[in-house]
Amino acid sequence: MTNSIGVISMFYARPFARAHFDCFRRIKQAGADVVELLVPEPGELDLGETRAAIRDAGLSCVLAARVNLTRDLASAEIGAHKAGIAYLETCVDIAAALGATIVGGPLYGAPLVFAGRAPAPVDESERKRRIDAIVAGLAQAGRRAADSGIMLGVEPLNRFETDICNTTRHALEIVERVGSPAVGVMLDTFHMNMEEFDLTDAIRRAGSQLVHFQANENNRGFVGSGHIDWPAIARALRDIAYRGPIVLEPFRRSDEQAGTPLAQWRAPTENEDEPLAASIAFLKAALAFAGRTA
Repeated sequence: MTNSIGVISMFYARPFARAHFDCFRRIKQAGADVVELLVPEPGELDLGETRAAIRDAGLSCVLAARVNLTRDLASAEIGAHKAGIAYLETCVDIAAALGATIVGGPLYGAPLVFAGRAPAPVDESERKRRIDAIVAGLAQAGRRAADSGIMLGVEPLNRFETDICNTTRHALEIVERVGSPAVGVMLDTFHMNMEEFDLTDAIRRAGSQLVHFQANENNRGFVGSGHIDWPAIARALRDIAYRGPIVLEPFRRSDEQAGTPLAQWRAPTENEDEPLAASIAFLKAALAFAGRTA
């Protein structure tokens, strides 16, 4: 298997700025081929300068969208719904400027815990309204993406982060209704570990619709440090002939004191290049052996 392996930029810093461009060199030295950037907000990065820095480090780039309740395809507020479409169209334009070909994430909107919105029951009419609004919004953004040669990846998140799309089946339902060649499925093993009956079955179900994949441990630690069955994951990716990028998104797990909020992003306090390189090598080995087994 010849997938590009990478790491997300917030492994190093958030927000990611020009001062962090040296991280691109470190990513490459760790054995990676791609960096996943959070879609920069206005003023965070000069796009031309960033594209050159990524290229000079020998990396490619994918993007992770950042939705919120003010730009939310699922919203009943027409202004927030329209802003959600406009944001995805802007993400496409930014991807083109950076030389990226994928924008992934919970593109449908409706964030929960990180947006301070508690989950609440919805009746059937509201459920249908939300999905119809998401499908219409993704169809419109998908036209911009198709014209620009960009793929949009719809990512299921766990039940504590969204009440719209939690499983591969949910994502496939949305993507198949959109019916755009520029809109596919993105999967993340951290969320899958909570919501899927079987991770490998879910990957095989996604099949040719899978356009982006994040490899994360059950506890969001370094790949290889938890209980995810990576050889089985690699075989499932081989079985569907997935050739897209695979990006690691580890969160800090160095502080195990009670009361430490594990859901909160924390900046690094020490150089973690060595365990990152070990995780990348571990994943590459799993992928290589998957290609050698029947």
